[in-house]
This record gives sequence, structure tokens and C-alpha cells, in this order.
Amino acid sequence: MEHGGQGWLVRVIAGGDTLRQERLTRDLHDELQKADGINAGFVEGGADVGEGRKGGLAGDVALWAAVTAAGRQTSQVLVTLIREWCARERHRKVELTVNGDSVTITGQPDEAQERIVRSFLERAAETRPDDEEKEAE
Repeated sequence: MEHGGQGWLVRVIAGGDTLRQERLTRDLHDELQKADGINAGFVEGGADVGEGRKGGLAGDVALWAAVTAAGRQTSQVLVTLIREWCARERHRKVELTVNGDSVTITGQPDEAQERIVRSFLERAAETRPDDEEKEAE
């Protein structure tokens, strides 16, 4: 996922409704495209979009997102945008994956989910400096 910056896989979960998943994914893509410091695009050509799932089917779409600036703040902006997008409709769910770690964000988060998301962001921020050091070598 070489799109500049830290790469994230973003997958809208629509309970098996492929048309709804595609519509919501496109809507989320449009929302992410408006943000400064975040690039987003569609995962191409039958990419693996999750364990036990086959990509490339109609409606089985995922996004990649890349934060273009280093640091936790830009990652927090991405997560905040997705949280706000999910909050528009309480049944929305988005799975975020970065560095092999995943979290699901819902439209009606409880305190436990908020703690999980904060922990996820901390882990994502911790792995970021190592990646930059490897690139510098």
C-alpha cells in the first residue's frame, strides 16, 4: 500500500448487504477526500479485504487511506473523521487496519469502545517511529 504516508485499510461493514456496503464506502471515500493531510482511494483488483472474505465481487469494496504527515495527530484526524461519519447513522460500522492491528468503529460507541479506539491509536503511534527509522536506513 504505497500511497505516501502511513497506510490504513478502511472497510465499511454492512452485514452482507453488498449494495449498501458499496454505497457507504463511496460516501466515506468522498468524505475522506475532503480532508487535508489524508489521501484515500479504493483497494484495487480483488485485494484481500479481510480474513475469510474474497475481494473483487460487486459491492465488496474497501479503501486505503494514507496520512501524509507524521505523527499521532494526523492519525487522530483520520479516526475522528470516520467516527463523525459513522455517527451520522447509528448502524454504520467501519473496520480500520494499520500495521496488522484492527479496530471497529460504530455509529453509537460506548465507553468501552472509546477505550479500545484510544488504545488502537496509541499502538499505531508507537509503531510509526520504527517504520520511519527503517526507511531512513
